[in-house]
Amino acid sequence: MKRLLDAWFAPAPAERLAAVRLMLGAFTLVYLATQLPLWFADAQFHAGDFHPLGVVRLLDGPLPRGLRLALPLVTMGLAVTFTLGLAHRWLAPVFALALLFTLTYRNSWGMPFHTENLLVLHALVLAIVPAADAWSVDARGRAAAAHERYGWPLRALAVITIIAYVLAGIAKLRLGGWAWTDGDALREQIAIDNLRKHLMGAPMSPIAATFLEHTWLMHAMAIGTMIVELGAPIALVHRRAALAWSVAAWGFHVGVLALMAIVFPYQLIGLAYAPLLRCERPIAWLIARGRRWRGR
Repeated sequence: MKRLLDAWFAPAPAERLAAVRLMLGAFTLVYLATQLPLWFADAQFHAGDFHPLGVVRLLDGPLPRGLRLALPLVTMGLAVTFTLGLAHRWLAPVFALALLFTLTYRNSWGMPFHTENLLVLHALVLAIVPAADAWSVDARGRAAAAHERYGWPLRALAVITIIAYVLAGIAKLRLGGWAWTDGDALREQIAIDNLRKHLMGAPMSPIAATFLEHTWLMHAMAIGTMIVELGAPIALVHRRAALAWSVAAWGFHVGVLALMAIVFPYQLIGLAYAPLLRCERPIAWLIARGRRWRGR
């Protein structure tokens, strides 16, 4: 138990936690900006399609049009303050709750998506930890020494990522048992998803049909999927194992995109795995380059 506690509370650089904050905040800002056309398209919101989920169940009905349009804009403004680390102790929790409500509200219309869950969970953790002690307006250039208060939040974020994958693997086993690795269930899932998109005129995979013809490929991909999902805890053992698993998990999402045209943007960009890695190094390099450029 002492070893586990020592590993959980091992010190980490303040810049590493700050790097996760910077990347998540910038990603959220861009992600919401790309969704603005959906929010402003009134045709997307019919009262009969409103089925409140989660925190949105607190509402008696859909928001008025003005509030609906303001919701993503306010959240984007809070994403800016979160990224900058401005008044992090007070504004970061507001940002996280606004993000939770905004994305839940959007998912309360039509089919709910789970591609944003990890983003929201990470934001909620970052909102209540000292993620702005470096590279922020609040820090004002002050250097913060490595400390356990920066280490355990990173490990909490990593564990959340790992649990998400393990739960996905368990769900597959509950549906089909270990027979899921035969590849038949995966083949049917890919085929049905692409057929539905074809009938609805939605973008579909141009290579799915070719892959579906090869049973051994489906079998290998099904086994690989289970290894990535159920084997996710290996990423917590060692830094190199974390890097190897992160690459494998990223490759899994590339496969999902290629065969089912389903986008997990937070994972595909690699931000879901940032807490497992030394993610501060690229940002530190960019900051150093910027300072050199300004000094010329």
